[in-house]
This record gives sequence, structure tokens and C-alpha cells, in this order.
Amino acid sequence: MNDLNILNNETVALAKKIYGDGFIPLHRPVFEGNERKYLVDCIDSNFVSSVGEKVNQFEKEIAKFTGSKFAIATVNGTAALHIAVELAGVKAGDEVITQALTFIATCNAISYIGAKPLFVDVDIDTMGLSPDSLKIFLEKNAEKRLDGTYNKNSGKKISACVPMHTFGFPCRIQEIATICSDWGIALIEDAAESLGSYVDNKHTGTFAQLATLSFNGNKVITSGGGGMIITNDIALAKKAKHITTTAKIAHPYEFFHDEIGYNYRMPNLNAALGCAQLERLEESLLEKARVASQWSDFFKVRGVNFVQAINGSNANHWLNAIILGSKKERDMFLKFTNKNNVMTRPIWTLMSKLPMFQDCQTDGLKNSLWLEDRVVNIPSSVPDGALKDFKG
Repeated sequence: MNDLNILNNETVALAKKIYGDGFIPLHRPVFEGNERKYLVDCIDSNFVSSVGEKVNQFEKEIAKFTGSKFAIATVNGTAALHIAVELAGVKAGDEVITQALTFIATCNAISYIGAKPLFVDVDIDTMGLSPDSLKIFLEKNAEKRLDGTYNKNSGKKISACVPMHTFGFPCRIQEIATICSDWGIALIEDAAESLGSYVDNKHTGTFAQLATLSFNGNKVITSGGGGMIITNDIALAKKAKHITTTAKIAHPYEFFHDEIGYNYRMPNLNAALGCAQLERLEESLLEKARVASQWSDFFKVRGVNFVQAINGSNANHWLNAIILGSKKERDMFLKFTNKNNVMTRPIWTLMSKLPMFQDCQTDGLKNSLWLEDRVVNIPSSVPDGALKDFKG
């Protein structure tokens, strides 16, 4: 117990050394570039809603940064994932494999279609969907038919798989992609948290036909609220842009919509903020890596598991995470740090425990349950003033 008390006190001390006194949030946005200028430019242009040059610019720059051919901006990451699931061909009544250890948006997006999640376990080291667990689950529970893969238990079609790169740590996406291809299951990467993360020097989100990003206020870069669909498929890109803008046929003055669409287009104001943030993304990633290195050195000498990217991958260090010895240790650490103005938080409650998903099939989720009791996120922001010399 004394060792834990020492760890708690020393953690608070290091957080204050990195970030200063006062309340220390888990992750906050940093506006030390051209954000104000671009917002004023946007207001002066009178284009502040879902049409404007900054939206187009933000899409082009995200596509370039990730190595994707196309990027389609949306109002938030959940909307992007909803559209991606629809574009992947998921229908009402289908089933979609995902992880129970995820943020609610993943399962909400699946549910918007009228589909149902199937929960497969994660790997301990990545906290992302386990290819071994996926393979075992499919071999035990699925069968191939002429029109796709079906769940032998429910009789429902398993039409897609949505793994997530948890906290920006890449999962074993290459192995997952191979398994999905073998079974004829569409793959959608939930890369909401992993802008700036790579596997074998290839950006996350580019291993699947469709992927999504998030630019919420707590992400590596923010547009206030915002998301993005990335793809190399021109037909899917055009379809995504069409149905996220109410499926309106382009015309100077007539209003004709040819299918059910969504008002999901990112406003120009948000895109202006995103463009400014993106200009200093590389510097932000370097600063976040420096902070992560300080935390890593600190916890290593104290025998605490500080989560690192697995071999062959690089993480963006969006949210640093530690794995404590037990739920009791986790709870004591959370209580002490938060009481002392250092924000820490546990990992999400497993989706399979939430009332709306309790009846979904799982594979037992052994690793997910173990991690749920032990993972804690610690402050991960870029420190104040770290980007002050940035010249946009």
C-alpha cells in the first residue's frame, strides 16, 4: 500500500512538473497557430456553414497526410462512421463484428443502420481487436454462403468488421484485414483516435476500403467538432459526399434529392479551425512523443506497465495509458490523482455491459474484462507554450 501511495504522489508531482500548477486536464486543445486568423477569414468570406473553401482544403490536406486518395469531411466522427458502415453495404438486420472495449460511437454507428454488434476480444498489448480471437470466433460461429458470411447461431449475415485503434495505438490491422478478406467481410477502420499513427510506415485507416477519423475537442487536432471518411475508392468517395449533403442533385436553384441523405457536412468554420490545427500537427506529435517518453521513463523504474506501440507500429500518443495491478489499485490511483487536480480516467465500460447491447453475442471477452479493471489514462496534452515558436 505504501508503494501505491508513493506512486500516486509522485505521479501528481510529475504531472505538475510537465504542465504546471492548477487543474491538469486529460487532453486539451492547443491554439498557438493560425486558428484565429483562419476563423476571421472564414467569417469575412460569409461562408461559415457546410459550403466553403476551407472544407475542401481540409479534406485535401487530410487525404495527403494519411496517404488516402479521398477524404470527406463530416460534422463528427460518429457521423463519419455511420456513413462508412452504410457505404460498406451493411443492412438492417445484419451483424457487425467489433470490440466491446471501445467508445460508444462505434456501436452507435452500427446501430443507426439497424445492425447488431458482435463482440470479439482484444489483444492485451494493443487494446484493439485481436486477430487470433477474430479467427477463432469465425471458425466456431460462422459459415460461408454464396452471398456472404453468416452467423450459425443467429442466422444473420455478418457483413462487416470494425476494429478500433484504441487511444491511437495501432491494432494488428494487417492480420485482421487478411482474415476479413478470407471470409468476405467488409473491413472498416475506426481510426478516430489514431491520426498520426502508423503500421509499417503506412497510416492507420489505409488498410481498409473505408476508415474514419475524429476531430473532437480532445483529439490530437480539433476542428471543434468534426470527422472524416477516408478511402481510395472514387465511387465510395462520391457517394459519401452526396449522402452527407442531403443527397441533393447539384443545380443552381432547383432542390431535388434522389435518395435518403444526411445533413452531415462539416461547416466551413470548423474546417477553418482544422486547417490551422493541421499545419502544426507534426510539431504536436513530436511534443506528445516527448511527454510520453517522460511518462514512460517514470513508470518503467516503478514497475508500472506503460502502454507502448507494438513492434512495427508507431502511435500518435493521443492518450497515454498505464495498466495497474488490480481494480483496487486503479480505483485508488483515480481517486487520489483527481482529488489532486490531475485528471485521470478509467477505460470505457465494456459495450457488452450497457443495457442496449447486453444481448449481443460475445466470445467471453477475457482480455477486455481484464483491461477494463486496470487501464488508466493519464494527462497527454501538448504543454502550454510548446508550439509558441511555430510560424504558420
